[in-house]
Amino acid sequence: MDNDNIKEIKEVEIEDTESISQIDKSNNYDENQIEVLEGLEPVRVRPGMYIGSTGPKGLHHLVYEIVDNAIDEALAGYCTEIIVDILPGDVIRVVDNGRGIPTGIHPKEGISAATVVYTVLHAGGKFGGGGGYKVAGGLHGVGASVVNALSEYLELTVYDGSHVHFQRFDRGQYSEAMKVIGDTDKTGTEVKFKPDPLIFQETTTFDYEVLLKRLREQAFLNAGIKIIFSDLRNAEKPVTETLHYEGGIRQFVEHIHKTRGVEPLSEDVIYINGVEDDMFAEIALQYNDTYNEIILSFANNIHTPDGGSHEMAFKSALTKILNEYGKAHNLIKDNDDALMGEDCREGLTAIVSVKLTNCEFEGQTKGRLGNPEVRPFVDKMLKEKLRNYLEENPAVAKAIFDKSLQAQKAREAAKRARELTRRKSVLESASLPGKLADCSERDMTMTEIYIVEGDSAGGSAKEGRDRRYQAILPLWGKMLNVEKARIDKVYGNDKLMPVVTALGTSIGEDFDISKLRYGKVIIMADADVDGSHIRTLLLTFFFRFMRPLIEQEHVYLAQPPLFKVERAKKVRYAFTDEERDKYIAELSEGGKLKVAVQRYKGLGEMDPEQLWETTMDPERRTMIKVTMEDAVKADEIFTILMGDKVGPRKEFIEKNAEYVRNLDV
Repeated sequence: MDNDNIKEIKEVEIEDTESISQIDKSNNYDENQIEVLEGLEPVRVRPGMYIGSTGPKGLHHLVYEIVDNAIDEALAGYCTEIIVDILPGDVIRVVDNGRGIPTGIHPKEGISAATVVYTVLHAGGKFGGGGGYKVAGGLHGVGASVVNALSEYLELTVYDGSHVHFQRFDRGQYSEAMKVIGDTDKTGTEVKFKPDPLIFQETTTFDYEVLLKRLREQAFLNAGIKIIFSDLRNAEKPVTETLHYEGGIRQFVEHIHKTRGVEPLSEDVIYINGVEDDMFAEIALQYNDTYNEIILSFANNIHTPDGGSHEMAFKSALTKILNEYGKAHNLIKDNDDALMGEDCREGLTAIVSVKLTNCEFEGQTKGRLGNPEVRPFVDKMLKEKLRNYLEENPAVAKAIFDKSLQAQKAREAAKRARELTRRKSVLESASLPGKLADCSERDMTMTEIYIVEGDSAGGSAKEGRDRRYQAILPLWGKMLNVEKARIDKVYGNDKLMPVVTALGTSIGEDFDISKLRYGKVIIMADADVDGSHIRTLLLTFFFRFMRPLIEQEHVYLAQPPLFKVERAKKVRYAFTDEERDKYIAELSEGGKLKVAVQRYKGLGEMDPEQLWETTMDPERRTMIKVTMEDAVKADEIFTILMGDKVGPRKEFIEKNAEYVRNLDV
């Protein structure tokens, strides 16, 4: 959005007067700051080592790398606007108004410094003490050259305030050196590239929504920068979004609440920032009326899904601050009444962003920040400034503390219910639910359980299954919507606890994936609105209280047919209207013979043999594996679909109608 259209934000700002960047703007960024570490040859041989995969994730990562270079210019204080276009043929164009990549002759390589950046791995202004960048994200210098190596072609245009420089590359190679093609008074860099289909064999088609999410995130994390994103592939319906947030991560929190359709607990987004040495941190937080927490942490604009020192400091400091507040106001009597971390984070949405000279990432996926010096810095900043805010805003402080206190009571109630459930299981002669028809195989990697809607369908499934490795658990009655309930309401629930008991893993903090009794957990419901509701309720339950089941890809959706098409002894099962029409034409031999078509209204209409043939036989069945590429997006969808707000749910269904006709996932 433009400056004139930015809505007024009512946040509480607790800011340092020091500059966010503290970066030397002496503009000594020239060919002497470009350092060469190694060659480019391995990239096309093993692209997965550099971009993660050659599937859709790796494809979109190419765009992120070029945009990250422009963002680095913004962090250094030289770029205010970035244009990102998807052109016809899935060509990407990224234009920034930064300083422009240096084009002078590199002292060691003897070619233009810009050519070095795009043809030599680990060449860039992000290394050493040359002063190119003090804070930088991306892949630390490999981005530009990797994108070039993995593109069918790439065209680089640099505006240096006097001349326009241009060079074209084909699969990372060039036949002509960078040359001057005109004069200009503007500065910046323009990159246009087409991903190489020889590398990205799965797809070279960009997903607009995937790129929009990432670009919006970057605009939130870098307050004031304007990103103009356009999809120009369809000339008749071009799409353009202007992403411009002067409120930065404060608006990020508001955006999350708005898209999820939840009500904030207070009017203000609490904003805190601080600077120490070469570290800058900012935190925005606000509580809402749900029971779920969302904490998104970033280091140098890179999402850290596994947290790290900055996120740990935030969580521990928040817990200490709320407990200190409770003791100071006689709301907590002693340490036995102290709030736990999970109590303090119920219904919390928070963004934690740090910017450092040198980020140290850990973990297999490099998704965790390791810098130890960040923890005491963030801890001290939060304790000083959030404590002051709570004292100065007693109404907000009381609302936050009361919500945490309610979460504590619910946790204690859940503990009592859990212990009661355990005692009942011990006293019962058999701990498995009575309606469960178990399988004989005990090797989890070979077993599967069908959670079936209704006793009638459950009966057919029990008769039609392979008893060696297929277990059947029928469900009946109305299931609890856990999106509107805390975990204490789950324990003892006669619809959900049989599922928990059958799977063997327990739930919540007691969840133990090693105790899972079945390798595949298959939801089998009717192909109608009621069946869709059952599927969504179960998926919501798994997501909220047994999330590793989804993360480790144990959950599946059975796909029963909609139609049975039959003539004489020839039978076809159709899963769509199109398949039905195809089979009618096939069996009627051009419309000359009469064909019987049966529309299945429910699983219970199938006899055991039909259910086995169409939905349960591993050799012939069709199933959908439920995966979770983006936990935040999944959280948002479940909140929208199963929450209290009708408006966001209606908007979501209307927007995604062609994708969720059956509300399968």
